[in-house]
Amino acid sequence: MSLILIKNAQIVNEGEVIEGDVLIDGEYIVDIDTSISSKSSDTIVIDAEGKYLIPGAIDDQVHFREPGLTHKATIETESKAAVAGGITSFIEMPNTVPQATTQKLLEDKFKIAANSSYANYSFMFGGTNDNLEELLKTNPSNVAGIKLFLGSSTGNMLVDNEEVLEKIFSSTKMLIAVHCEDEATIQHNLEAYLKEYGDDIPVELHPKIRSEEACYLSSSKAIKLAKKTGARLHIFHVSTAKETELFTNKIPLEKKQITAEVCVHHLWFDEADYKTKGTHIKWNPAVKTEKDKEGLWKALLDDRIDVLATDHAPHTKEEKLQVYTKAPSGGPLVQHALPALFTAFRQGKISVEKIVEKFCHNPAKIFKIEKRGFIKKGYYADLVLVDPASPWTVTKQNILYKCGWSPFEGTTFYSKITHTFVNGSLVYENGVFHNNLKGKRLLFNRTHE
Repeated sequence: MSLILIKNAQIVNEGEVIEGDVLIDGEYIVDIDTSISSKSSDTIVIDAEGKYLIPGAIDDQVHFREPGLTHKATIETESKAAVAGGITSFIEMPNTVPQATTQKLLEDKFKIAANSSYANYSFMFGGTNDNLEELLKTNPSNVAGIKLFLGSSTGNMLVDNEEVLEKIFSSTKMLIAVHCEDEATIQHNLEAYLKEYGDDIPVELHPKIRSEEACYLSSSKAIKLAKKTGARLHIFHVSTAKETELFTNKIPLEKKQITAEVCVHHLWFDEADYKTKGTHIKWNPAVKTEKDKEGLWKALLDDRIDVLATDHAPHTKEEKLQVYTKAPSGGPLVQHALPALFTAFRQGKISVEKIVEKFCHNPAKIFKIEKRGFIKKGYYADLVLVDPASPWTVTKQNILYKCGWSPFEGTTFYSKITHTFVNGSLVYENGVFHNNLKGKRLLFNRTHE
């Protein structure tokens, strides 16, 4: 296998940016130095002058829709879009058809990915009101975690039995990731607006229905239960400034028992965007106020929020264009999340080092992923080159999602992903895919669990 030498890159790793070279041999990074000379005539040399070299992003929350909902997306189509967007590893959610709520159904998804994923992959086991015994069979060394929906979402897996919830929290040492929205509050709000508008509720009212109160009630309850039981809790897609008060930056990430994630769409959009974007930005939890957006940025930067993610959740254009009550929540994001974050960097909202910390390093730390998320010798060569000064506009023609649309359509980003390496293979280069299907199953260092 030939060596690959990346030269003159701005290497972003562990809070520093250093100009230097990285040598890849097979699947691994074998050398990092200020200057590495080519050791053999068949070494492939890539000049990265003026570009950032970052670890491949690790997206801890995606919905790739396979099996069962493949008219919306497949693992192959969406992992391909992810790689083009600089995401080299993903963790997929259990609310597919059938839902991944037995060990067999979970393994079926791993088999699909083994044959069709461009990126590295893991899947979460789905907890329900009545599958605790099956849940406890989950292998912590090769499954990312347990996912619980404490508010209903696509493919209703709502866990609303408090006794069951406490039992799950106290029975497993595995990371429990939760979708937090209080169902009773949502239903109460929805009923009021249905009386007023029928099914055609204006989409601008989505954040009033799936309100700040619904999010805070559920998040605070989950945190209280985690503290009571000692569970390892990770709260997905925090969407309100109020919820950020529930998290701490007083202890290092490695010691946190309760961690939090924010998604790119909650940092980019706010309620003013419903006028132009309509149901294309209808997500659960909802995109909320500008004040919420500012609060999320603040918490991300001061380390109360630990991780960036996408909650990539595609639906067809036809599905999204239905009336409010029928239009499903969620949208595609994996191809555009990193370019959006690098645009935020250009706007002075976040540093490149912080993007890498939250989208590459911290997911690897939180999930204890083996040999990924950093640019280190002996680690897998999951690497991304970003040209910070290469503007491009999102158009229908360059969208790779199977659903064919993006809430970012018409947006001009200032930075471009030029090269993506997965396990040492150059899979994506300037719009062209090579050496496809290099993804591997993620493994986890969790001997004590």
